[in-house]
Amino acid sequence: MRKSARFRVKGRFFFWITRICLAVLLLWAAGILLFAFLPVPFSAVMVQKQLGAWVGGNFSYVARHQWVSMDDISPNMALAVIASEDQKFLIHWGFDVNAIESAINHNERRPNKIRGGSTLSQQTAKNLFLWNGRSWVRKGLEAGLTVGIELVWTKRRILTVYLNVAEFGDGVFGVEQAAQQYFGKSAKNLTQAEAARLAAVLPSPVRLKANKPSGYVLQRQNAIMRQMNLLGGREFIKDL
Repeated sequence: MRKSARFRVKGRFFFWITRICLAVLLLWAAGILLFAFLPVPFSAVMVQKQLGAWVGGNFSYVARHQWVSMDDISPNMALAVIASEDQKFLIHWGFDVNAIESAINHNERRPNKIRGGSTLSQQTAKNLFLWNGRSWVRKGLEAGLTVGIELVWTKRRILTVYLNVAEFGDGVFGVEQAAQQYFGKSAKNLTQAEAARLAAVLPSPVRLKANKPSGYVLQRQNAIMRQMNLLGGREFIKDL
C-alpha cells in the first residue's frame, strides 16, 4: 500500500472514531437530561450482565428490574445506603476526596483487598452509563459523568436512580425488585432492619445474599443500623 493510501485509511479511521466518540458523548448528555425526570428503563450494567450471561451460555439469566419513584421507597432504604455507602452524600459535589484518599492508602497497604472510595453519585454514573470493572479509562469517564449528573440532577433524583439501578443480587436490580423478591413486600414498606440488610450486600451483591445472610452480612446489617441511628434516623434525610 502506498504512503498516500495509508494516510487515507488512517484518516478515515480517525474520522469514524471521532464521530463514534461524539455520538456516545451526545447520547450520554441526552441520557443525563432525559433521566432527570423520566424513569430509567434499564442501565448499562444490566445490559452488560445480560449479554455476559448469554455469551456464557446462561440463557436462563434475566436481569429483573422495576422502577419506582422516591415516594414509593421507604425512607429507611434511602437512609441505609447513605449510612452504608456515602455519609457525605447530601453535602458533597459528587466526590468525597477524603474517602478517595483513604481508599488509595488502604489499597496500597492491602492490594489483595481492594476498597473503593466512590460516592453514590459516582456509583450511579457508573451503573447507569458505563460498565463493571476497574480501569483508569472507566474511572475517567465516570468522573465526567458524575459532574454532569451533579450539575443537572438534584440529590433526591440521584438517589432515586441509584436505588432503582443498583444490583441487590444475581439478576436482581433496583430496590423494588429486591424488596419483592427477598421480603415479599414493596420497597415502600421496608423496615429499618430490612433496608440495612439490602444495603449490607451492595459491596458484592452476587456473593453476599440478602435472603440467606452470612454472619458477615448480619454483622454489616447491624453496623449499618447503628450508623443510621447515629446519623439521626429519618430526620437526617428530611430535606431530601
